[in-house]
Amino acid sequence: MSAKAIYEATGKELITNSIENADVAKNRYATITPDCDWDKITAENPWLLTEKLVVKPDQLIKRRGKLGLIKVNVDLAGVKEWLSTRLNQEIKIGEASGLLKNFIIEPFVAHKDADEVYVCIYCQRNCDVILFHHEGGVDIGDVDAKAVKMEVELGSKVTAAQIKEKLMSKVIASKQDMIAKFVAQLYEQFQALYFTYLEINPLVVTDKIYILDMAAKLDATAEYLCKSKWGEIEFPPPFGREAFPEEAYIADLDAKSGASLKLTILNPKGRIWTMVAGGGASVIYSDTICDLGGAKELANYGEYSGAPTEQQTFEYAKTLLSMMTKGDVRPDGKVLIIGGGIANFTNVASTFKGIVRALRQYKAKLQEYGVSIFVRRGGPNYQEGLRVMRELGSSLGVPIHVYGTETHMTAIVGMALGTRAIEDENKGDQMTASFLLAGSAKDSSKSTTSKEQSKSSVACKEPCSPTQTDAPVKTQPCAGASDKKPLFTNETCSLIWGLQPRAVQGMLDFDHSCRRRTPSVVGMIYPFTGDHKQKFYWGHKEILVPVYKSMEKAMQAHPEADVLISFASLRSAYESTLETLQYKQIRTIAIIAEGIPENMTRHLITLANKQDVTIIGPATVGGIKPGCFKIGNTGGMLDNILASKLYRPGSVAYVSRSGGMSNELNNIVSRHTNGVFEGVAIGGDRYPGTTFMDHIIRYHDDPNVKMLVMLGEVGGVEEYQVCSAIREKRLTKPLVAWCIGTCASMFTSEVQFGHAGACANGEEETARAKNKALKEVGAHVPNSFDDLGEKIGEVYNKLVEEGVVVPSEEVPPPTVPMDYSWARELGLIRKPASFMTSIVDERGQELIYAGMPITQIMKEEMGIGGVLSLLWFQRRLPSYATKFIEMCLMVTADHGPAVSGAHNTIITARAGKDLVSSLCSGLLTIGERFGGALDMAAKQFSEAYDSNLIPNEFVNEMRKQHKLIMGIGHRVKSINNPDMRVVLLKDFAQKNFPATPLLDYALKVEKITTAKKPNLILNVDGFIGVAFVDLLRNCGAFTPEEANEYVEIGALNGLFVLGRSMGFIGHYLDQKRLKQGLYRHPWDDISYILPENLPDMQ
Repeated sequence: MSAKAIYEATGKELITNSIENADVAKNRYATITPDCDWDKITAENPWLLTEKLVVKPDQLIKRRGKLGLIKVNVDLAGVKEWLSTRLNQEIKIGEASGLLKNFIIEPFVAHKDADEVYVCIYCQRNCDVILFHHEGGVDIGDVDAKAVKMEVELGSKVTAAQIKEKLMSKVIASKQDMIAKFVAQLYEQFQALYFTYLEINPLVVTDKIYILDMAAKLDATAEYLCKSKWGEIEFPPPFGREAFPEEAYIADLDAKSGASLKLTILNPKGRIWTMVAGGGASVIYSDTICDLGGAKELANYGEYSGAPTEQQTFEYAKTLLSMMTKGDVRPDGKVLIIGGGIANFTNVASTFKGIVRALRQYKAKLQEYGVSIFVRRGGPNYQEGLRVMRELGSSLGVPIHVYGTETHMTAIVGMALGTRAIEDENKGDQMTASFLLAGSAKDSSKSTTSKEQSKSSVACKEPCSPTQTDAPVKTQPCAGASDKKPLFTNETCSLIWGLQPRAVQGMLDFDHSCRRRTPSVVGMIYPFTGDHKQKFYWGHKEILVPVYKSMEKAMQAHPEADVLISFASLRSAYESTLETLQYKQIRTIAIIAEGIPENMTRHLITLANKQDVTIIGPATVGGIKPGCFKIGNTGGMLDNILASKLYRPGSVAYVSRSGGMSNELNNIVSRHTNGVFEGVAIGGDRYPGTTFMDHIIRYHDDPNVKMLVMLGEVGGVEEYQVCSAIREKRLTKPLVAWCIGTCASMFTSEVQFGHAGACANGEEETARAKNKALKEVGAHVPNSFDDLGEKIGEVYNKLVEEGVVVPSEEVPPPTVPMDYSWARELGLIRKPASFMTSIVDERGQELIYAGMPITQIMKEEMGIGGVLSLLWFQRRLPSYATKFIEMCLMVTADHGPAVSGAHNTIITARAGKDLVSSLCSGLLTIGERFGGALDMAAKQFSEAYDSNLIPNEFVNEMRKQHKLIMGIGHRVKSINNPDMRVVLLKDFAQKNFPATPLLDYALKVEKITTAKKPNLILNVDGFIGVAFVDLLRNCGAFTPEEANEYVEIGALNGLFVLGRSMGFIGHYLDQKRLKQGLYRHPWDDISYILPENLPDMQ
């Protein structure tokens, strides 16, 4: 959400710290909570002991004075006495009940009523408003009727002189300049600190200016801009609703995710719980529950959307279920509604798998609490998601009823609450792939209730030509119709800001299914890479789409592009849109990002209006014009495009705030009429780039559009523009309208819904008031969203009967191949894998080594040895084995700069090469002569031991074959000067290994060889080789065959390579740190032996 209320103390602190004005009194306050330390508070605020005080709750409570919740002009003892009967006590204000647990104490300001004034600043779509009244206080009354209003143009500054002239006429002359200066500074900080609402009543003006009472809201989406100014801001819940740790946990998940995760606990003891996908859908489900009498039993409001991962939905569902299965068991059980519209791009199967994991985890609790589950969902891969849910139903032990797009979105609410019969589940849904076959879309809407459901219609009886889908029909224009070019045609070309291959491919597939001659995407803009091309499919054919580093280059290369679809992040969307507005060829900009600060959005709207540019969004999925053009992911995947007949135009145009609900409207309209002509989701923010009326007028003036549908919502007043247009006969075509959010008035405390703009700031902004107004002016308003489809079908059938809509035969779309990756995910195809792995899986939410999650590895402190046991040997070895592995790595890490590997690394580093090149140079010297003796020693000793050769026979046999015994001999060390590395390892092995037969054999060989020369000892390579064979053969983790196989495939040499890599890296870093230059070998260390006479080859 965007606008969030803050504590009064926080608001005062922000303002007084930001305004540099000697006339403004310093802000002093002390916060009192039930567990506060009075001694500490008085020590930090000594003025509490000497001054008269004011005490009041700071919990977003309105009209505290009239409620008797302010105590003034008392000393500290009086404050404590007054708090003794109120602090941490429950009170009821209206319908809301809650504990008073946060108070503030401030110095009492002695003043007269005449010293009080009223100031309020708030935002509107096209301006900011400053309200001022020369009288303030609790008895101010209807301030909107009394106050003087000053509208400030966006982006402009206000001077004290302007304030004085327009607002101060009734203020006594001696105070006008002081107040005017303060209000001008207040407005400056209102803008700078991204306030959306700021009310001071009263503002007391004596010798100084005192802010006595304040109510304020900040634009929470501006936190990334204002963090340094705001500091740590706490946004408290409204009075009457406690803040739960589970809500904070979900808020934290939301902040760390690109998806949207929201949870508000309304009644933790409630019977009805919801887990709904989509901001608009979540409101509609709450509406329907309340309409059916479930308001008091509704436990929560929440939503997940924006393609959360399986793990994120698991965490969300787990948190919800933990709340649901607390407290007393109810005899009537509980209900869990897992609902949602038809997703545009969220993989339903993926999110459902996360939910299923959580349901399985809470299986026993769900049974204990008698939970019944009702599921309805659509969107990409929804058939697989529903299948997973149905399979769960057979093992979970609680009733699960699962429905797809054939069932109206909110039908499951009535089933769950017992107001309608539980329908049979339609398990015969077509698979996604079946829609991709030509002609299959004809019968995809069998549940349609409208007449001639298999027929489509435009404004004429003849079906549209494949290349003239948007061709105008010779019909008289409506009264007041504009002659502006339509936003989208079947020749519209667009640029995409951002690398969004999935969205681009979806647009191209849509284009092909519409029989467009050319792709609608001509290029992409991505400033973070150089110019290049990306490959996409156009039907069966592969094409290249250029990607440009600069917008300027893209615009120059494609002057035909008049639409820009921005997938820029919330932090860069504003700047990229400003840049886009510099190019006059762009007529339409779609901004997908959610969370752009309102001030920025309003500035973009102002600029766009001046340049006659249409902005769709922010916080939208976009829009679609069947047969012509679609924005990004609008309409979902191709199966939904075909199922909802979006490949050709119908007669119904709609406008919605919600992107998710726009796809649900595509489904509803296609099932009850001949289909959609155009649909736009204007966006869920409080100030969308275009309004309902902007698009409804466009639709109305197009003769191909026969009826209109509007899905409004709580918050804002744009729907009243539609009412006025109907009343004034500017709109004469039938309009079916419904505003969601009717449940808001049934809640005891304010609830911010999923969309930033879905919050009423007055009675006229409520959904009920809007629906009533729309009905009064003649719009077709259903009784609830449940009835929306029937109402649309009723109006459409009447138009068919009247001959306004003339059905035509359905023309099947061309075949569009399914992408390999999607077909594989749906389980429609299979192919042998190019690679196999059995040691690691990085695909899930957590890295897994040989079946063990990385968190468990860390928790159990398995160390490097434990990790190697998993990755190299696919099993967890005993602790002594992993310790031995680590010891081997330590003793082989380095053996000085003179050995060949280290020498090569040093020379390469001094030649200026990078770390990887230098490391590789050293590693490439490892072989039989340097470091590679581990494997050969293990093989030679093992073969001799397994052949029952006694040590003497083994030594003699190797001498006969003129072979060296690998692992025997050292340049420096001898039997009299032992290698301490070997001593340490030998001591550990003999003490900890279950048995060391091969080591014992090797030590007997050593006695024979050292008898000849004292330096023919078992060296560290040989020791590790034979000891590791003993470990493999005797630790109990391997069969003899497996132990031999690991020796054969070079596992032992891996120890030397890994250990010595540490040393080589150390030498590289050492040379760089010492800043050693290029190495050149000295001449005096080279013997130059040249031939005395060259042979004559002539």
